[in-house]
Amino acid sequence: MFDVGKPTGNRRAAARRAGPASATRAAASRQGTEDKADAERRADREALERKERSQAQAQRLESLGQLAGGVAHDFNNLLAVILNYVSFVSEEVAAATAAAGPEPAPHLEEASADLAQIKKAAERAAELTHQLLVFARRDVIRPQVLDLDSVITAVEEMLRRTIGEHVELVTSLAGDLWPILADPGQLEQVLVNLAVNARDAMPTGGTLSIDTCNITVDADTIAGGSMARKGRNVRLRVSDTGTGMPAEVAQHVFEPFFTTKPDRGGTGLGLATVYGILTQAGGTIRIYSEPGAGTTFTVTLPVTAEAAIPIAESVPYQRAPTGETVLIVEDEEALREVTRRIFARNGYQVITAANGRDALRIAGGHPGEIHLLVTDVVMPHMLGREVAEKMRLIKPEIEVVFMSGYARPVLASQGRLDPGVALVEKPFSEADLLATAAQVLNGHFQGFTTIEGTPRRRLAE
Repeated sequence: MFDVGKPTGNRRAAARRAGPASATRAAASRQGTEDKADAERRADREALERKERSQAQAQRLESLGQLAGGVAHDFNNLLAVILNYVSFVSEEVAAATAAAGPEPAPHLEEASADLAQIKKAAERAAELTHQLLVFARRDVIRPQVLDLDSVITAVEEMLRRTIGEHVELVTSLAGDLWPILADPGQLEQVLVNLAVNARDAMPTGGTLSIDTCNITVDADTIAGGSMARKGRNVRLRVSDTGTGMPAEVAQHVFEPFFTTKPDRGGTGLGLATVYGILTQAGGTIRIYSEPGAGTTFTVTLPVTAEAAIPIAESVPYQRAPTGETVLIVEDEEALREVTRRIFARNGYQVITAANGRDALRIAGGHPGEIHLLVTDVVMPHMLGREVAEKMRLIKPEIEVVFMSGYARPVLASQGRLDPGVALVEKPFSEADLLATAAQVLNGHFQGFTTIEGTPRRRLAE
């Protein structure tokens, strides 16, 4: 009988031949498993290193942000003093020049020109401070539900003037973009900065292209290296046909004070500012560039579910005060005095205090109404918000204007200006301060009379 339980000679030979092959396959399988495990370990190690580098960079940026905020607070106080005293003296020089007749004294003309240069330098310093705060995400933002195409259309003509006639601007807008939540002024700044960067890369001319579209970011897109938020996004691309740049340069372009322009022709804050604005809006920006092949910046901004709210137009200064009382609280003496002069020379009764405790004591002993509290945000002992809250217990009808060059830690959540808060950002001009005060007081008090044009001023302070 044939025994099926025992291999025949042929079967034994086949088994012997199969033995080495099976061992080879088993060894190959083990090797494949080990290779896969090694690859996974390398991937995990690389991911951990990227995470550690990202955390270290975030810590450096946070330290820079704290430094920027501290410097900006003091620096903006000084700039506000410089700009407003220059304006005061400029008015006096202009009046003296006019009084001198058709041939004003040469020294008055020279003084006027010198003052113009001082003012120009101070304004430039103020802009640099603002850019640093934006980069560090310490700037106060006023986000709105927006159509990005509308922002581009609104700024398109200015972009054409900025880049010059030797560069052609081509736009390709989707026309049906999903809504985003962002500060329109900051998005305009992003577009201008990217356009200026492109213009400088095309000294002999070229083409600047701007296009938009809706995109949906999924897991595969993220796995492919995208840093955008998962889900619906709006994409903006800004491309030029300029000189391009090597990878070792491109990887540094968003760093503050990094510039490739000769003789430090740029501040190195343009693209850093762009990065800060987009990060604060929850967006991302990536760069692709090659020498001789131009540069493309790709921006993604997340879609918002918030409903669009009509934005009220700002009310121009059209109010002539007749003795309304303003209480100014500012710990910086020079800025306190210049703020007092601005209000006094425009018809207000002015009281000043160096800190919150003095302000509350003065208000408690003041027999009449105090119509407006103008207070710094960041002060020793008592912050501006606390001063305002306690002041309303003493003078319930008082209106409040905050002034600060670094308001974010006190007034805003996630960088947003809280609803109902009136803020004048330092360094402010006389016109800015008076316009904000007029808007806050508008219609609240009988003492105002509407006028046209320039506000009426008292000759004596």
